[in-house]
Amino acid sequence: MSGKDKDLHPISNEEVEVDGTYTNEWGREEYLKRGEEFPFDPQKGSTEWRLAEYDFDNHHQGRTDERLVPKEKGPDKQVNAESPLRHDVEVD
Repeated sequence: MSGKDKDLHPISNEEVEVDGTYTNEWGREEYLKRGEEFPFDPQKGSTEWRLAEYDFDNHHQGRTDERLVPKEKGPDKQVNAESPLRHDVEVD
């Protein structure tokens, strides 16, 4: 028996622990925030909910954070990519 079989998903009336989009066993999607309660299904009543997608603030303008973009330094930017122990030695 795998660990997935032992997971207990939250049911209606339990408290939401993580912001995100949840789906119930009938396919209904609901965006819920931490601290709210899982709702009852209008037709089926109490239902099990699964986290479908986390909600997180991820550069709402659609641009990658500049700190995450590698910087180009000099004409040979791959010099140190071969080995972190490589040193340039000047020979006269």
